Amino acid sequence: MITYPSTHGVFEEGIREICALVHGAGGQVYMDGANMNAQVGLDLPGPNRSRRLPPQPAQDLLHPPRRGRPGGRADRRRAGTWSPTSRATRLLESPEGAVSSAPWGSASICTISWMYIRMMGDAGLRQATETAILNANYVAARLKDHFPVLYTGKNGLVAHECIIDLRNHQHVGVEDVAKRLIDYGYHAPTMSWPVAGTLMIEPTESECKSELDRFCDAMIAIHGEIQEVEEGRIDPTDNPLKNAPHTAASLLADDWAHAYTREQAAYPLPYLREHKYWPPVGRVDNVHGDRNLVCSCAGMEEYAS
Repeated sequence: MITYPSTHGVFEEGIREICALVHGAGGQVYMDGANMNAQVGLDLPGPNRSRRLPPQPAQDLLHPPRRGRPGGRADRRRAGTWSPTSRATRLLESPEGAVSSAPWGSASICTISWMYIRMMGDAGLRQATETAILNANYVAARLKDHFPVLYTGKNGLVAHECIIDLRNHQHVGVEDVAKRLIDYGYHAPTMSWPVAGTLMIEPTESECKSELDRFCDAMIAIHGEIQEVEEGRIDPTDNPLKNAPHTAASLLADDWAHAYTREQAAYPLPYLREHKYWPPVGRVDNVHGDRNLVCSCAGMEEYAS
């Protein structure tokens, strides 16, 4: 299985050679459709590339990314006994038994994607792909002087997503940046995937330039806050990043014991005074509960009677 462009956000130059080697050895290559929004209208699998394309319609066609991936079915004529099967159909017996509860995939989701394709047409789909690639490169270009872009192609460009590196700061980590983005009105992009300590930004074609600029402004402002911490101008443990996100309740409380102002916490950029998202809860212990399991069952003494 090959993801193209790669999850690192670049078009792998050796893709044809890789597929040729696999085909030459009698194997098959199938392409993960998760990154189709960098291909539709520009590129297609073919004899010299991948022969299988199980689409991820809920991610790439109409729906925002990273919201689950109900993949479609591979071509049974070539995939043979490796294809998913179900007890509901006897078109092809699998020695391993059923591996899919629905024999033909997620029909309702495919319908939504079909409607999108029909309404967009050839020209619209191509434009969407080109815009997705342009948007990712625009974000990478605006942020590269503040956060290193981890992977680029030979021309210094990315595909449809870019990975920014947050591992080089002494006091601030990727989790702090993710939480602080909530104060700026953003849910964080994909965190620590595919590289720990990074953010993978995939704007797709759906964001306009003003929204991309607003996001980049937020990231650049956060970079400024990181610099304040790293240079010792603000406490490394009591700062807007470490305490983010800030709820309305915490800001309205009589007691404010932090080394920064309430205004710095709630309104780090001017646009937030008119368009402010108020997080309902502050930071929780995150993975502490997963790493420190506590049984909620009643003790054995409760069953003595």
